[in-house]
Amino acid sequence: MNKQHTSRPFPRGPLLGAGAVVLLTLVLASVSRFTGIGAMPVEPAAPVETRVLRFEDRPDGSVVVLEAQSHNVIETLEPGTNGFVRGVMRGLVRERKSKGLSDEAPFELILWDDQRLSLRDTATEREIELVSFGITQLETFARMLHAGKGSREFVHALNVRKENQ
Repeated sequence: MNKQHTSRPFPRGPLLGAGAVVLLTLVLASVSRFTGIGAMPVEPAAPVETRVLRFEDRPDGSVVVLEAQSHNVIETLEPGTNGFVRGVMRGLVRERKSKGLSDEAPFELILWDDQRLSLRDTATEREIELVSFGITQLETFARMLHAGKGSREFVHALNVRKENQ
């Protein structure tokens, strides 16, 4: 059997409609971008509490978290524990080394008025939003922020958030 296939052109109507939708989207996005129409301004958050920290590796495999100014031990991360903290710190230290920066500069743990918690490397100015890694990882750093202090409000707010999930 010899069947002959005839080629039909794609209908022009849907093709022109799709092109019009793409063009309209680009025009509206450009108008919004350049005029500010439809933009939702976000108020910048202000820092509520900051703790300046240093992280030091110990020969036994533990990592000691120190308050940068006083060198008081805030927490000791035992070997084989706190993989998230270790991973974050390794990444930040690797970035410092790749840029030829000293590992002496401290890190800032910052609580913002919108209840975000971030870790800022003072050497590279890189800031990591810790909430993006989940509530459990956020709690680890929240403990460091409040270790040895009387304030437990943020940790309580995290627990409430966790219960509501």
